[in-house]
Amino acid sequence: MAGTLAKVSAAAQSIESLDGQKPVGPGPAKVGLQVNGNRHELEVEPRVTLLDVLRNKLQLTGAKEVCDRATCGACTVLADGQPVYSCMKLAIEVQDRAITTVEGLSHPDDPTPIQRAFVEHDGLMCGYCTPGFVMSLTALFNARKNPSMEEIKKACSGNLCRCGAYPHIFKAAQSVAQAGPAGR
Repeated sequence: MAGTLAKVSAAAQSIESLDGQKPVGPGPAKVGLQVNGNRHELEVEPRVTLLDVLRNKLQLTGAKEVCDRATCGACTVLADGQPVYSCMKLAIEVQDRAITTVEGLSHPDDPTPIQRAFVEHDGLMCGYCTPGFVMSLTALFNARKNPSMEEIKKACSGNLCRCGAYPHIFKAAQSVAQAGPAGR
């Protein structure tokens, strides 16, 4: 009996140490997301991924659901400027982070330099993977003003292009790197 009480006491202390976090679910919970500079208050089940919220609740379909296993990068978005696979992040986990999707990078009439370079260098074929590559490269160019080809390849290493447009993608990224900050 004493052993059981000690375990219960340890479990209670562990729960108290969660900094005021309270379990949520299994039903819908209120979630506040900052996406592309706009605040969205939603009710979703705690198990719902960021990708599902973006595509199905906010109609932001740039991030693609392809593998649903964090292996292809088609769902890449930026969370506080860092690339993340939105298929592996629960919406409830990213409430305090600034989320940027490919739709939030620019206006369609005024693409970013990396978006323009993808078009100019034919860095897309079917285009399904393109938003993920653009987001990963955007994070790289925000962190490094003149990345090397090795850094470009590393930034793209979590993204797969089933069409094999890698040489064009790398050429597009390299053209932006060579243009330097003045070209951005």
